[in-house]
Amino acid sequence: MRYEGPIYRPPSEADSLLVQATVGCPHNRCTFCMVYKHIRFKVRPLADIKDDLDEAARENGPAVRTIFLPAGNTIAMPTAGLAEVCRHSYARFAGLERITVYGSSQFIFRKGAAKMRALAEAGLKRIHVGLESGDDETLARIKKGVNAAEQAAAGRMVRAAGIELSAYVMLGIAGRERSLVHARRTAALINEIEPDFLRLRTFVPKINTPLLDDVRGGRFKMLSPHEVLAETLALVEQIQAPTRVVSDHYTNYLNVAGTLPEDRPVILKTLQDALQRDESTFRPFFVGTE
Repeated sequence: MRYEGPIYRPPSEADSLLVQATVGCPHNRCTFCMVYKHIRFKVRPLADIKDDLDEAARENGPAVRTIFLPAGNTIAMPTAGLAEVCRHSYARFAGLERITVYGSSQFIFRKGAAKMRALAEAGLKRIHVGLESGDDETLARIKKGVNAAEQAAAGRMVRAAGIELSAYVMLGIAGRERSLVHARRTAALINEIEPDFLRLRTFVPKINTPLLDDVRGGRFKMLSPHEVLAETLALVEQIQAPTRVVSDHYTNYLNVAGTLPEDRPVILKTLQDALQRDESTFRPFFVGTE
């Protein structure tokens, strides 16, 4: 197995076979991200990807149930090549149940509905999409490269193709001044897309990023633990779409989980109780290094 550059995977892919299909990120401009800044995006040769799949099949074939294809934006890979990787995977692993990738909305939007259907037919089962926010001003500030309307269209394409959508929202990424606007507009986006999973992450400034410079320079006002929890509460209150909420990440102040809408009262009660705690009981501020 060959790997190049940083290899990240979602917590939900902890048991997945990791076979690298792309290197880096083709957008690579988000002001909060430090991961791929000095790496040029490329698609690995199809023959190399297949060789790695073949090697893994020889060594662990019967045990493999799920495959995750790093790196940061594998949905940007040419559709024919990604579809071939999916087909080859199912041919080599008899017990394979799911193939998953990271993919940002702008590249899903560019592919369009027909190509998303082709990937679904080839066996792509789930896409992890970092929405971050449904607020256009926030998206522009963090240089996400996409607006809320395009994110909504991309999400609908994924769902219509029959691919599971795991959508990520970044709590606190709008800063103090737009916190509740961010919550309201992000809830509206989630209501429109109806993702299978809504995964919550809390903004932590990372080393060597423009947003950390803004935090240190006072241009970006970080939310306190209580303000993040209040933003989370406002978000959950306004989501009407059926979705599964997950907050399985080290950045979060509180792990809230459940299925909306039925578990809304329990989630809100958990958040309200946490708001009664002294802020000193939550994790301290820190600067991320990975």
